Amino acid sequence: MTLVTQFDAATAESVQRAIEVLAGRRVAVLTGAGVSTDSGIPDYRGKGAPVRTPMTAQTFLASEQARRRYWVGSHLGWRAFAAADPNPGHRALARLEGSGIATGVITQNVDGLHVRAGSRRVVELHGTMRRVFCTHCGQVFDRRDLAVRVEADNPWIAIPENVPLGPDGDVLPESTDGFRIPACTVCEGMLKPDVVFFGEFIPAEKFREAEQLVRTSDALVVAGSSLVVNSGIRLVERARRRRLPVVIVNRGETRADARATVKVDAGTSDVLSALAEALPAAV
Repeated sequence: MTLVTQFDAATAESVQRAIEVLAGRRVAVLTGAGVSTDSGIPDYRGKGAPVRTPMTAQTFLASEQARRRYWVGSHLGWRAFAAADPNPGHRALARLEGSGIATGVITQNVDGLHVRAGSRRVVELHGTMRRVFCTHCGQVFDRRDLAVRVEADNPWIAIPENVPLGPDGDVLPESTDGFRIPACTVCEGMLKPDVVFFGEFIPAEKFREAEQLVRTSDALVVAGSSLVVNSGIRLVERARRRRLPVVIVNRGETRADARATVKVDAGTSDVLSALAEALPAAV
């Protein structure tokens, strides 16, 4: 019995088609928030996801009150966010890379779960919550160390057991009164998480790295992304221009469904696990 048989007939057929399309090819993988939902991190746009208004880079940089609100909410969600574990989908991608099938993972996620699952070549398009940097002197800090500092400076903060966690590890705080915003310990400059905020551009060198991964592959798998963010759809277009097969695994519609070679409308953990089981035998 293979993992493909766990799906209903229509889904099993599309998974089998994906296996046939990808067999014998080296595969680049693009992932979005849907890959991490089985780790307890919610999706921005998935079914049932609450309407959110993410903070923009302009607001964060221009307003001390906005920064205070961000750091309170980010800290409240940090413990739960950091405690999330890689799920079977993350581990399946690590196995595909280890077997030489996947050339690497390009991710729109900032949770670091691909790295923790064992993937070696990971292009984090939108940065990572693991690091914080000073916008003045460039000093980089480990987020775990910053969390210790925040709690030392704000001992009144209580970490709730159950927080309405956001996809970026953020929660909406009830109050920000009295909160001391963390500053750079080198120059007292403004700290910013090492992530691409809404309103910011992906660093050019990071996108070139993602393009190179697609360019040196024979197929592209998109997993858990609706491709609403332009960086994702641009990479799909790069693959299409090179006439590479594009397999999309996502619950619900994406912006590139009409351009996909195969679309699998199912959960990423199950489908990626099925691909990891079947593809080594097909290569």
